[in-house]
Amino acid sequence: MKGRILSGMRPTGSLHIGHLSVLENWVQMQKEYETFFMVADWHALTTAFDDTETLNEKVRDMLLDWLSVGIDPGKSTVFIQSHIKEHAELHLLLSMVTPLSWLERVPTYKDQIQQLGKEGRDINTYGFLGYPLLQAADILVYRADTVPVGEDQLPHLEFSREVARRFNFLYDAHVFPEPQAKLSKLALLPGVDGRKMSKSYHNDISMTEDTEGINKKVRQMVTDPQRIRKDDPGDPEVCVVFTYHKIYNQEELKEIEKDCTAGTIGCVDCKKKLAVKIDGVLAPIREKRRELEKTPDLIDDVIGTGERKAKEAAESTMEKVWKAMGI
Repeated sequence: MKGRILSGMRPTGSLHIGHLSVLENWVQMQKEYETFFMVADWHALTTAFDDTETLNEKVRDMLLDWLSVGIDPGKSTVFIQSHIKEHAELHLLLSMVTPLSWLERVPTYKDQIQQLGKEGRDINTYGFLGYPLLQAADILVYRADTVPVGEDQLPHLEFSREVARRFNFLYDAHVFPEPQAKLSKLALLPGVDGRKMSKSYHNDISMTEDTEGINKKVRQMVTDPQRIRKDDPGDPEVCVVFTYHKIYNQEELKEIEKDCTAGTIGCVDCKKKLAVKIDGVLAPIREKRRELEKTPDLIDDVIGTGERKAKEAAESTMEKVWKAMGI
């Protein structure tokens, strides 16, 4: 029997190249697991509750990117979180049994409060404090036994296991499996300026970027600051361009490292090689997206089908929850 995976993304609109390795991982999981892929629009509200005007548009843009990379609604349940009200119902019930101290000790809570506070954003809200519990409800409402995560997300998954254990113990019923981590060794790409890739920093390469746009973004990439002239020896390990070569140009990697270190390849030529490789990766995704956009009703069909499948699974879980609680 296949294990069941739940994973999701917050809708930020069209995705950038930094999301590509996550989606490629999802595509592979479709072959090995029963997969549920969620557009986490409620989670988007935890930090952007005052900016909802374009949320629906961003949801549709992101779904187009998913399908363009190879997420198959025939193999996976693709759905929007807010369309399945059982998420909110389970979140409410779990909030009754979850100690406040568990939420306050989640490592990212205080860090993000401080980080976003520096940006002038106040997220001292009940919703932001409770978002790890909503994440737990997202996982548990589908009784998912496996969740793909990076190492930085392990505390969140352990929190979900603690909530599952507490519920099962309190009501003397094995309603929820304890979800296990599927550690994902995903490529963490920096932005073209070396900072974290983010559309808000304008340092990203969109998954829909055309050839001209890719060339422009790659030309902006930060290289070894100590390398002034073309024939100066360089240090590939401090160069953003080389970080990308490691992922998209394995064939020439050793040669580029050798030539950069020896000062026999200039940064301009090195960037040109990279731009060609990135364009080769994104070109079929752009083409697939253009084809999908020719069928305006496609996304509505995907959303409707996913909603029916997700709701059936969520309702089944909630029946078990109510029975266990005797309500």
